[in-house]
Amino acid sequence: EGTWAGAPAFHDILIFNTGHWWWAPSKFDPVKSPMLFFKKDHPVIPPIPPDVGLDMVLKHMVLFIKKNLRPGAIKFFRTQSPRHFEGGDWNQGGTCQRLQPLSPEQVEGLFSLKNNGTNVEARLVNCHLKKALKRSGFHILDITHMSEFRADAHPSTSGGKKHHDCMHWCLPGITD
Repeated sequence: EGTWAGAPAFHDILIFNTGHWWWAPSKFDPVKSPMLFFKKDHPVIPPIPPDVGLDMVLKHMVLFIKKNLRPGAIKFFRTQSPRHFEGGDWNQGGTCQRLQPLSPEQVEGLFSLKNNGTNVEARLVNCHLKKALKRSGFHILDITHMSEFRADAHPSTSGGKKHHDCMHWCLPGITD
């Protein structure tokens, strides 16, 4: 009835993904505008941290899919493309105007969890994904690491947008 809830029982191949909002401090201030989760149509109060909410969402998703999956169906979870903003976020003048792929050293500088790189969100989400999907039968399509190198492959403002899109379409091959 207009929702994805019936998809597991109907489709032979299911592909899931998630977005960048799990660690988006510019959108979800823990005090002023926390990310809200709902349980049985009611907000969870007090608000829970995004990482706890992500784990909860993934747990319930895996259980739902397991219970409702069509026999023989194949399920994938695609990781997210990384953000390549430099000099600010999308709404703070950040850009992605590189003309060459990043070196391994540059990738680690921007994305390393160890040194709290400026664009670590995708790796943080992936840690939670891999833990939640372990032994679930999901195939993980990990596009994150190979895309981290391609800071040069975003459409940026070339698609007519007024701001730089440094979050989408940086898979190898698109601009090659």
